[in-house]
Amino acid sequence: MINADAVSAAVHDSFDRVVRDLTELVAIPSVSASGHDPAQVERSAEHVAALLRDAGLEARVTSVPGPDGPGRPAVLAHRDGPVGSPRVLLYAHHDVQPVGDPSKWRQSDPFTAERRGERLYGRGTADDGAGVISLVHALRLAAELNDGQLPCSVTVFIEGEEEVGSPSFEAFLDAYREQLEADVIVVADSSNWRVGVPALTTSLRGVIQVDVRLDVLDHALHSGQYGGPIIDAVTAMCRLVATLHDDVGDVAVPGLVSRPVAAGAPDYSDADFRADAGVLDGVRLAGSGELTARLWTKPALSVIGMDVTPLRVAGNVLAPSCTARLSMRIAPGQDPAAALAALSTHLETHAPFGARVTVSAGEMGPAFDGGADSPAARAAHWALTQAFGTEAVNIGQGGSIPFIATLKQTFPDAQVLVTGIEDPDTRAHSEDESMHLGDFERIVAADVLLLARLGGVASAD
Repeated sequence: MINADAVSAAVHDSFDRVVRDLTELVAIPSVSASGHDPAQVERSAEHVAALLRDAGLEARVTSVPGPDGPGRPAVLAHRDGPVGSPRVLLYAHHDVQPVGDPSKWRQSDPFTAERRGERLYGRGTADDGAGVISLVHALRLAAELNDGQLPCSVTVFIEGEEEVGSPSFEAFLDAYREQLEADVIVVADSSNWRVGVPALTTSLRGVIQVDVRLDVLDHALHSGQYGGPIIDAVTAMCRLVATLHDDVGDVAVPGLVSRPVAAGAPDYSDADFRADAGVLDGVRLAGSGELTARLWTKPALSVIGMDVTPLRVAGNVLAPSCTARLSMRIAPGQDPAAALAALSTHLETHAPFGARVTVSAGEMGPAFDGGADSPAARAAHWALTQAFGTEAVNIGQGGSIPFIATLKQTFPDAQVLVTGIEDPDTRAHSEDESMHLGDFERIVAADVLLLARLGGVASAD
């Protein structure tokens, strides 16, 4: 039997190796976005496959065509457990975001991991290099502590295109459905509540993205000669966007779903949120109701881009058209198609001064509602609590991971768990991304204990 003390000791004794493996993975600039070197994504996949082979699994690099061309390289690995043991699918991704503005990083090279205090900095240290490496070493240690055998039959899927929307994900599931089918799916790509406080993510908002174009003229006009009777397209767009929220900041689009936060969620004070998010003094928080509901189970709507004339080339003209890109997060339980229809209807019926409005749909991803009372979720809570020495909590995420809903739809009988290593200081996707080393050590231990619990070889002592 595997007990928590033995697992913690084993992880601690090999933790230098764990950090070294993460540092080597971070050194590969596996940016999957277009315009970056695809050879580095291939190199990263081969590196991860080698790590999994070293952990005792059969592993290979593979890909399938997506809707817009070849899929990026993924890693598929497997190792049998005892006959009749649960089948567990472990997911993470090895691709990373671009570095952004290099001058905003404290280190000279974002792909050279740098330890400062209790944190390791670098692109991919948390998202999702820590997820990849924690699974690799959890598998290694689970076998070492269980007389050389894994407690469960395990398949590992390390994706190479999560950061660009997983375009070939559904095709990959179709191509490898038989190999990927599992009783429990563990997605290692989320976060904990705080440093030292582990969490299981039980809900994720979905996402709807649209471009809305507003036309008022068939050509630009002199702003002095024609201004007054005509509202330019940029001003009209501002008026249209202003209709999307009410006076307290709640989304004002009819037909959208909202719901309360599930039981077991932690309290989140306004002060803690303001500190975590970097809200400036004097800026009021928007919306009504519980803060966690506003973040996890109510819709949110943001303007993430707008085509307007840059200041350096601005002239005294009335803009004939303007296009804005809107990103709307939808609550668990919301049908994405219905949400898109509601947003489109709102935009079309609120056109200022009769302006022509054209709505073009972009990304559309469903929400996820995992629940917290399945046998696998209870096993995950136990493992996290044992490893961290602090009671695990249930959280939602305001962000979206649409492929999780796809996994659930493809494998409806599987129990899906969403775990992770990030915390409020991680800054995933931003400059100075980092990961807390103490939590990294504890999450590896939690992964070992989860496999042991699912396989029935975990000691309660």
